[in-house]
Amino acid sequence: MMKSRKMQARDQQSRESHSEDSSGDIHADVAPSPLVSRKQMLGYFDVLRDALAATQVSDRDGHSFGQEVAASLVIAWAREAHAEGRKLIFIGNGGSAAIASHMAVDYSKNGGLRAVCLNDGAMLTCLGNDLGYEQVFARQIDLFAQPGDLLIAISSSGRSPNILNAVAVAEQRGCRIVTLSGFAPDNPLRSQGDINFYLASDQYGFVEIGHLTLCHAILDFACGQRVPLPAAG
Repeated sequence: MMKSRKMQARDQQSRESHSEDSSGDIHADVAPSPLVSRKQMLGYFDVLRDALAATQVSDRDGHSFGQEVAASLVIAWAREAHAEGRKLIFIGNGGSAAIASHMAVDYSKNGGLRAVCLNDGAMLTCLGNDLGYEQVFARQIDLFAQPGDLLIAISSSGRSPNILNAVAVAEQRGCRIVTLSGFAPDNPLRSQGDINFYLASDQYGFVEIGHLTLCHAILDFACGQRVPLPAAG
C-alpha cells in the first residue's frame, strides 16, 4: 500500500527529528515545553560532585581524617575480616536497604569478600511483628554477628532507631563499625562508628547516591581499579 503524501511528510519529519536528537538537540516531542534544561542537569551533577568531594570522615571521638585514610582502613578491615573467617554486614532502610543489598552482592562477587545483607523479607516482617521494627536489625546482629565482623550501617538521616539499635548491639558483639549518614551534622549515627562518613546534604537523592558512590569507590579500589588523577592545581 502506498503512503499518502501526508504520511510521507510525517515520516520525513520524524526522521529529521531523530537526526536532530542524535546530534544533541531537543527531541521534537519535548521541544514545545522542556521540563529540564541541560544547564540544570549539569548543575545537578556539579552539586553531587561537590557534596561527595566534601564528605567528612571522623571516628567515634569526633577526630577528623581524610577520605583516603578512611577508605584504606575500610579495605584493610574488610580483608582482615574475610581472612579470619568473619564477614561484612550491610544494613539500611528503604533506599539505603537497596544500597545494602547491592553492596553485599558486589563485595562478595566482585571483591571476593564475605558479605551479607540483613534484608530478608520474612525475617524483617517476623521480627517487626514480634519485637517491633526498631529491633529488626539489632536482633539479627545479636543472633548472627561474631567478634571481628565489620558492620556497614547506612542511614540518610542518621536517626533511624533500628539502625542505631543495631550499631549498639554490634559494638557489644565486638564488631567494627562503619557508618554512612547525611542530613543534620549532629545526627546520632555520625558518632557511633569507628569510621563515620557524613555527606552534608538535606536532599535524599544526593545523600543516597553519595553513599552508594562511597561504598562502590571503596570496593573498586579494593579490586585494584585505577582512575585518572586530577591535574595539579
